[in-house]
Amino acid sequence: MKKNLIVGQSGGPTAVINGSLYGAVSEALFSTDSIDKVYGMCNGIEGFLKGNVIDMAPLKEDGTLDIIKTTPAAYLGSCRYKLPEDSMDPVYDELFAKMEEYNIGYFMYIGGNDSMDTVSKLSAQAARRGSDIRFMGLPKTIDNDLVCTDHTPGFGSAAKFVAEALREITIDACVYGTKKSVTVVEIMGRHAGWLTAASVLARCEGNPEPSLIYLPERDFDVEDFLTRVSGCLEKKNNIVVAISEGIHDKNGTFICEYSQGDVGIDQFGHKSLSGSGKFLENLIKERLGVKVRSVELNVLQRCASSMLSASDLSEAIESGRVAVRTALKGGTGKMIGFKRCDNNGYYVEYVPVDVHEVCNKEKKVPDNMISEDGADITEAFVDYALPLIQGEVALPRKNSLPLFAIR
Repeated sequence: MKKNLIVGQSGGPTAVINGSLYGAVSEALFSTDSIDKVYGMCNGIEGFLKGNVIDMAPLKEDGTLDIIKTTPAAYLGSCRYKLPEDSMDPVYDELFAKMEEYNIGYFMYIGGNDSMDTVSKLSAQAARRGSDIRFMGLPKTIDNDLVCTDHTPGFGSAAKFVAEALREITIDACVYGTKKSVTVVEIMGRHAGWLTAASVLARCEGNPEPSLIYLPERDFDVEDFLTRVSGCLEKKNNIVVAISEGIHDKNGTFICEYSQGDVGIDQFGHKSLSGSGKFLENLIKERLGVKVRSVELNVLQRCASSMLSASDLSEAIESGRVAVRTALKGGTGKMIGFKRCDNNGYYVEYVPVDVHEVCNKEKKVPDNMISEDGADITEAFVDYALPLIQGEVALPRKNSLPLFAIR
């Protein structure tokens, strides 16, 4: 008897998370010999527990699925729901009963580290219960911090946005050339600075900025920072500094906590980080007495579909297709990893990896991509990142504005 497939999205969205959704749903709807119905869980596993499920087939029939492909954020809605560590918690009985109710044979979950934790726990539960439901994880995160994969869908487009935004900010910052000024740009990145490192890509076509780049992979020293900023201002009037939101001192205290004190913590134990740029703005103003402003790129980093990387979108779509094919071949407890191949040009191979090896681990920017003084990025990162931002995507438009799918 044919089984049904269900797909959900979780965690912070990206500009191509719906590309992965499109790929998985398209492949599932095509696989009519093995799959009966294709469902979408609204607001991830939390919504699924409440029975918030939709039939995805009509979206293909009316053309919405094609628009979903280039729609930012998560079309199905997201959640930040942590499954219990206790494998005997009653929520697992509830979840598997719900999957039986919908005759689910294939469970696809698109997300980052915490989402892979969900896939890991559910696949372990299935093994314990003797269930034949197959669980697959599709990688997603602008943070690019998942292990067992060269990179993650979402990072390429976010990196492209950061590079372009920094170029534009730099040109604006240098308008008033006779006065000393500093612009501090705060970029997402809690413990891994991949996205902030992408600011180095702004240094092209004669643009030397940002002058300084700071990642959470290195301890941040306030006094050394001020010395470096002062030194840069001796050479030129206007400089741009890029920092990760998660920069911290040698004691592990986040710089944003210098002004905020204790910050909020979510159910996954993550601190709510914001304000490092504003703190440094006030510090520079007070200590160096120059014009300074801080810019927080915030959610635009993950939802700017106007700057989609064609490479990123293509890989996101294919990862969805491969996840379905892998499940149909019997795969479960897997995440689709990307293996970089540089023979005769850049391309990737899609390799199912053990999701238990992925969850609750972080891939940080390696030492060879960070300058020895910890205030800059090397050419090794440029070589790594450039292929991921290549190509433009023509968005469907109406009245000269992007056409998005709104559920």
